[in-house]
Amino acid sequence: QVHLVESGGGLVQAGGSLRLSCSASGISFSTYHMGWFRQAPGKERRLVGNISRSGGSVYYSDSVKGRFTISRDNAKNTVYLQMNSLTPEDTAVYYCAAASSDYRLGSINYWGQGTQVTVSS
Repeated sequence: QVHLVESGGGLVQAGGSLRLSCSASGISFSTYHMGWFRQAPGKERRLVGNISRSGGSVYYSDSVKGRFTISRDNAKNTVYLQMNSLTPEDTAVYYCAAASSDYRLGSINYWGQGTQVTVSS
């Protein structure tokens, strides 16, 4: 059984930082491209960024480029999202996702349950 479990969400003031983690089990983690999506209230779920199987390629959406960093540790079956300079517009539920063949995560094999990030002004 596959599980993607996010952690690290919470409430933070604008300008602050959070680090999300997504721990995977039940899959051969190093064979999956991984990524982070977010969904704000009343809005569609959108890609934040993604990282290739080896970690050698990383993509960020324009809205987070320069503020967020995605990394992975294949020995720990974990992908991370370091979020700096947070603004209230970053408030959303953040989801971890795994894709076996699509680096840009257009086709997702597995989703995490999500973790809430709330940024206060």
